Amino acid sequence: MNSASTHAYDPARTAPRALDTEAVHAGRDDLARQGLHAAPIDLSTTYPSYDSRGEAARIDAFATEGAEPEGTPIYGRLGNPTVARFETALARLEGTESAVAFASGMAALSAVLLARASLGLRHVVAVRPLYGCSDHLLTAGLLGSEVTWVDPAGVADALRPDTGLVLVESPANPTLAELDLRALAHSCGSVPLLADNTFATPVLQRPVEQGARLVLHSATKYLGGHGDVMAGVVACDEEFAGRLRQIRFATGGVLHPLAGYLLLRGLATLPVRVRAASATAAELVRRLDADPRVARVHYPRVGGAMIAFEVHGDPHDVIAGVRLITPAVSLGSVDSLIQHPASISHRIVDETDRRGAGVSDRLLRMSVGLEDVDDLWADLDGALGAAADTATTGTGVAAERPAAGLGAASGR
Repeated sequence: MNSASTHAYDPARTAPRALDTEAVHAGRDDLARQGLHAAPIDLSTTYPSYDSRGEAARIDAFATEGAEPEGTPIYGRLGNPTVARFETALARLEGTESAVAFASGMAALSAVLLARASLGLRHVVAVRPLYGCSDHLLTAGLLGSEVTWVDPAGVADALRPDTGLVLVESPANPTLAELDLRALAHSCGSVPLLADNTFATPVLQRPVEQGARLVLHSATKYLGGHGDVMAGVVACDEEFAGRLRQIRFATGGVLHPLAGYLLLRGLATLPVRVRAASATAAELVRRLDADPRVARVHYPRVGGAMIAFEVHGDPHDVIAGVRLITPAVSLGSVDSLIQHPASISHRIVDETDRRGAGVSDRLLRMSVGLEDVDDLWADLDGALGAAADTATTGTGVAAERPAAGLGAASGR
């Protein structure tokens, strides 16, 4: 059968390999033995079996432990061989025993919250800023959870007997603020720390090495890398993975096999893409920081391909003025994207909370792609010029003082 092993990754039985090597080979280790070079796509929704007694035993094991069925798959909602390959590869890259993939990043986060709530642990401690929809999911209590928002130093004091999760994002969306994950993990005690690693990817940081027990990705972004797949994934230990598989089966938030295939293919070039885009981003940061039309630049110490900057002119004019860079929500693609968080990705967050987290009305977030740096700068330069012209005529947005002390930022 053309499928990857669905067993938890056992590092003791596998020689350590560099991340670049894992990105190319993890999830594909069995292909040569089958006479294959490219990973196959299994689009089946169901699978034939003439052993109904055996099927009953395997379904019982899944129901009690969440373990993926051994042997031939049973039904697409329990698991899929193509998706399993991606899960195996991502777990290897993040250094965890297992990973569980979902139809979107929000489906993945929802599954984590439901898994903890099913144990009576509905309280969540969270640090802003988070991705806007993550913030909204917690604040609105849509899954019956209760959230306490704190500064990083307040995590330990906010924990309660019914706290099931501490949720952070570092670098954060959209300000790129960074957190000391090791210190936060210590503050969490026995409560799992979930770190959203979408912006950094395992190329730049592996949160489990700093004490996080759960790692969340919107795989739609860098893991896919080409703007053509939507997915989410949680990297974790096998025990929690079993619970997540049960939630995924019950709620139906499964990842389509074609998406699993595209994600596995995307992982092969992830280190190359992230490093190349990061080098371009760092140069753009240097130029933006020296530009008098820019009030403040945010860029994390860990590096990466994401930039946030605040302008003196009207940010909407910058959005309207780009030609090479695409004005669109999302990030992590091979082409560069720019958006105004207060209008789009974080619009759903209460205005006071949004500004308190450093998401000012003049903040722009840019996902740097693989284009030539001079071409990108020429486009930004022209758009910034248009915004400056508007500011000169007095038709720009009202001035707002940028929030201080959020991430690694420079400002004038």
